[in-house]
Amino acid sequence: MQTVTEADVGRRLSTLDAEEPRVVVSGNFATPWRLVAIANSSLATWRAFVLNPQLGWPERSGLITETPFVGDGIRGASGVEFFPMRLSLVPRLFASSRPPDVVLLQTSPPQRGRVSLGIEVNILPAAIHEVRRRGGVVVVQVNPQMPYTMGDGEIDADLIDLALEVDEPLQSPRSRSIDDGAAQIGRHIASLASDGATLQMGIGLVPDAALSFMGRLRHLGVWSEMISDGVMALDRAGAIDPDRVVTSTFLYGSAELYRWVHRNPRVVMRRTEVANNPARIAEQPSMVSINTALEVDLYAQANASYVRGTIYSGFGGQPDFVSGALHSRSGQAVLALRSWHEKSDESTVVPLLNAPVCSFQHSAVVTEQGVATLFGRSQSAQARALIDCAAHPRARDGLERAAKELGIL
Repeated sequence: MQTVTEADVGRRLSTLDAEEPRVVVSGNFATPWRLVAIANSSLATWRAFVLNPQLGWPERSGLITETPFVGDGIRGASGVEFFPMRLSLVPRLFASSRPPDVVLLQTSPPQRGRVSLGIEVNILPAAIHEVRRRGGVVVVQVNPQMPYTMGDGEIDADLIDLALEVDEPLQSPRSRSIDDGAAQIGRHIASLASDGATLQMGIGLVPDAALSFMGRLRHLGVWSEMISDGVMALDRAGAIDPDRVVTSTFLYGSAELYRWVHRNPRVVMRRTEVANNPARIAEQPSMVSINTALEVDLYAQANASYVRGTIYSGFGGQPDFVSGALHSRSGQAVLALRSWHEKSDESTVVPLLNAPVCSFQHSAVVTEQGVATLFGRSQSAQARALIDCAAHPRARDGLERAAKELGIL
């Protein structure tokens, strides 16, 4: 690993042989922004493969952004190629149809000959492996504020070609208080978990609310695509079994969370092929998978990706965890959402989706109205539960009429 200047990085990238080089970039909240800017100014044309690019992502002629998960930085932008696929399968692309020429990362400083990918492991180990096999280039933005996390994100410094030192704070979500609706959904979800359960959750008020009501439980495990401050709070409450490591593939939270995970052997970061593997998820005892959606229909199909026919996000790990949780011993795949969308003034429980399905066959749908238990029920009983227990009262009469027209009731 050679420490260099910005000019050195620019010169190295400008000498790439590929006419349209593919550059895999750390996504989510570990984007190496300085390296992205250098690549964008050094390469006339390039393809950037990145997960969930955030605000500030470049948009220009000559840049094509490839992603299986659309973020705020490219939502509605031009020059985006979306890949509709399970996150667990994304790493296969690097060894097949989307081979990388360069990988740009943000890492911790080296310790004992290794650096850590810190808060973002995800698909990156697969990209590093393939770019090294192909003789490509690995460039890292070394940040002393990046925590050193254990697991698959620990990378030998010998695998890195160039290192640019950039000291800057990591992004954290803005603080938001849990409103009554999120709190009620959280209570309902918490009632579905028991001592010894294994948890998977996303980010946002609803997952945070659910975790806040689980502090009374004991011997919990965490096997999740991502974790945030709620997991740290559960651990401090004594709810997480000290003999079970917390498994995740990326992190996003407060500076306190980043300090908590730094060299913490009880938090292990795994690559996507491991953390999102439905078979590995199914091995976890009493897996409780908590995901959300934009809308769910009376057939219990969820749309978590499209708004008015336009891609909003992507499958992510939702189908991986729904499938894995349902095959876990005593597992549950819970879909949590508010019963009414305030901005559009519409019910989130609809008769039939008119957008692509992201996941289906959940064991329960939870809103602030209650818990619609679905597993093991007939089609008509599922629809009845969704109408009576999950839908907003304003929508129930219309949903009942629609269900009869569809022949469900």
